[in-house]
Amino acid sequence: MDKTQERSREIDAAVADIRAIEQRDGVTRASLAKIRQRLIQLAARTDLFTVQDFPPPAPGGARNSCLYRLAEDADHRFALYANSSLGGYATPAHNHTTWAVIVGVSGEELNRFYDRTAENGVREKGQHVVRQGSGVSFMPEDLHSIHIDAPLLNFHMYGLALEQLHRREFYKPDKHAWGIFPPHSDIREARTGRA
Repeated sequence: MDKTQERSREIDAAVADIRAIEQRDGVTRASLAKIRQRLIQLAARTDLFTVQDFPPPAPGGARNSCLYRLAEDADHRFALYANSSLGGYATPAHNHTTWAVIVGVSGEELNRFYDRTAENGVREKGQHVVRQGSGVSFMPEDLHSIHIDAPLLNFHMYGLALEQLHRREFYKPDKHAWGIFPPHSDIREARTGRA
């Protein structure tokens, strides 16, 4: 079996296990912890997920980070992406409106966690560095931001594909207001047998 076939087999097995976890346990913090552990197991296959396989955007371009679609069901559920970044990338505090799990393959991604305040703002309540062997998980309403200083590759998995998430909110601290995230502009198809 070549590397592409083995990668596809490992992704399919992981997504099948994750589908089964959600079907059996629903969407809870405990079930998301199980999903996170299964993705950490997949991310341990660093031979199958390298920066050479999933290169970041070229230096000097408009974006420092891109997503590769590794899996997505026909109904747009269980969407798995490889996030490949040059570094120098960050997001504002935001939610997902679906469950989400991020685990490290290589490099480090700082995640900051927030609560909404009574003044309709955000207050940081903690942080975690995602790296190989670790990850974070989020319920649909949870708020976080990501901060990437150096090159990395990691997995982002969502209960529903990013293009289907039309109400993702993000906080604009300069305006003390909330906005709606625009659709992600650089998702590259990486599913086996897809153009």
